[in-house]
Amino acid sequence: MSLALSVVIPAHNEASRLHSGINRLLPILDGLDVSTTEVIVVDDGSSDTTGTTAAQLLAHLPHSLVVRNEVNRGKGAALKVGIAVAQGRVVVTCDADMSIDPRHLPELLNKLSTSEVAVGSRARGGVIKYDSALRTTAGRAFNTLVRRWTGTSVRDTQCGFKGFHLGAARLFAIFGHIDGFAFDAEWLYLAHRLQLPTAAVPVDWDDVAGSSVRVGRDSWRMLMDIRGVRQSPYRTVAVRIPHPADIEKVAQACREARLQGAVLARGNDTDVVVLPRDGAPGGLGVAKVCGGVLGVIGIDELVGRRLEGV
Repeated sequence: MSLALSVVIPAHNEASRLHSGINRLLPILDGLDVSTTEVIVVDDGSSDTTGTTAAQLLAHLPHSLVVRNEVNRGKGAALKVGIAVAQGRVVVTCDADMSIDPRHLPELLNKLSTSEVAVGSRARGGVIKYDSALRTTAGRAFNTLVRRWTGTSVRDTQCGFKGFHLGAARLFAIFGHIDGFAFDAEWLYLAHRLQLPTAAVPVDWDDVAGSSVRVGRDSWRMLMDIRGVRQSPYRTVAVRIPHPADIEKVAQACREARLQGAVLARGNDTDVVVLPRDGAPGGLGVAKVCGGVLGVIGIDELVGRRLEGV
């Protein structure tokens, strides 16, 4: 059965907050077609019982998966792993504590009927109000700089509640260089560069205690990461194949080559199978099966193409 929705939740030492978070999410999923929905929790090198707790909470669902990174690689890296294995036509990312009220999920999905990317926005009057004046002021300055450096018009780049069509999500995971908290801003920069329609969804949120983000330390690190996005080359391995490509044939070739997270980018004359940056060895097999040519592609060459997750 084809899955309609993948909910991907990154989690690092979240055992104490997962129970309440998942229990907030499950009633919303019950209102959708749970038989075509999967929930993926990525345990990002936790030292507590995050992985086993997630498995227990999700055991009754028809489609669920817990993936583990052996070491803590960062929130962005965890989401890349989850998106690579996601099977839904649409991917929604949520924080483990569900600080964004999951009741906004149907609104986010509705926005994705006309947009490639939908972003939860906590901003009210252009400002995100935290539980302290310091965090509010720092957040305002951070978002101003991010918009200036990335060109995005999104006012709340760091909200963990986002939705993507699978092809777009996979492409961000492939091209994105940032593995830490600043990955959100980079992905929105890539959406802007690819000219993908992006919509905002106003959301309610609770500033749940226990966040691992530290305003001073992490804001500075994120700014240093984001500052270089315009200079990044954003190139990866790709196989150019005749148009129109048979996506089932492409998917089978990727499975045989043990390649996860690929994207089929359809054009008018040729199609492109976009692969992870370390995908050259497997790409040779894909090229042979699909009658294509292995090479390298830059992100700007994908503007205007229709993106499908393989």
